[in-house]
Amino acid sequence: MHPDDWHLTQNVDAFLARAGHFLRSRAALHNTPLTDIEKLRTHRAAESDDEAAVFGRLESQGEVRAIFYLTPLGRLGLTPLSAEQTDTLAAHLAGLGHSPAHVIAEHDTAGAFSESWQKHTGAASVPFWKTHLYRLGTLTPPQRPEGQGRLTGRKDHDQIVRWCREFCVDVGEQRSIDLIDAGSWEDSRFGDRHFTFWETPEGVPVSMAASTSLVGGMVRVDPVYTPAHLRGRGYAGAVTVEASRAAQAAGATDVVLFTDPDNPTSNALYQRIGYVHLADFAGHRFSYGPPEAE
Repeated sequence: MHPDDWHLTQNVDAFLARAGHFLRSRAALHNTPLTDIEKLRTHRAAESDDEAAVFGRLESQGEVRAIFYLTPLGRLGLTPLSAEQTDTLAAHLAGLGHSPAHVIAEHDTAGAFSESWQKHTGAASVPFWKTHLYRLGTLTPPQRPEGQGRLTGRKDHDQIVRWCREFCVDVGEQRSIDLIDAGSWEDSRFGDRHFTFWETPEGVPVSMAASTSLVGGMVRVDPVYTPAHLRGRGYAGAVTVEASRAAQAAGATDVVLFTDPDNPTSNALYQRIGYVHLADFAGHRFSYGPPEAE
């Protein structure tokens, strides 16, 4: 494969005109690129030329085979690539002077790119994220706890912010915590989400599920959160079912969610309500400085 097979641009509309069909063709597997690129598209008016995102597509015989995107904050997203393809891309990006902060991709692709990036730049990498990707098959509601689901409104904002921060503390998502604490809710990854509460018969919220907007026929449910003292009562399953139904009602043909591989409780729950394991994903963070002395 030749580096010239990769076509780079900073014009997101031109990129989507050529690669949009490819992304939508496997919307579940490509869910993160779909949502990230849509966010970049809708926010591009606020970006200067110096900090614009970079988009790339790999073409062979006139067909798009893979894509990457590099955000102004250094997030490199990839669709699945072979080891040879990741090596060519790493050499190409290094030659152009790019320095991604981290890579997010399907598990094997993320690992292969990280090895190639170290080979071509000397940058060490550290895994910082791993997850299972599930896609909804046949929705199978569990035994329903007392109460009901409700779409949230403006009056629920403070509760949503508080629970999202608690979720970030639980999973160690420091950047989101910093944005929330700085009052930059709209810039956090939760700012454009749609939220559903599960409430007791008395109208007290006890669990929350969020979902992305519909893009490419796909909606991702993320996050699902129940305060620790309310867990084990069926609320998470109930609110996830409500959010999943809402996604299907909005026209989603692919409803997906990520789970922590080290949490057997949540993995078992999502499978019980109809989610099917599709793939594993990983993130690797790059370090460009000299190694610290021991």
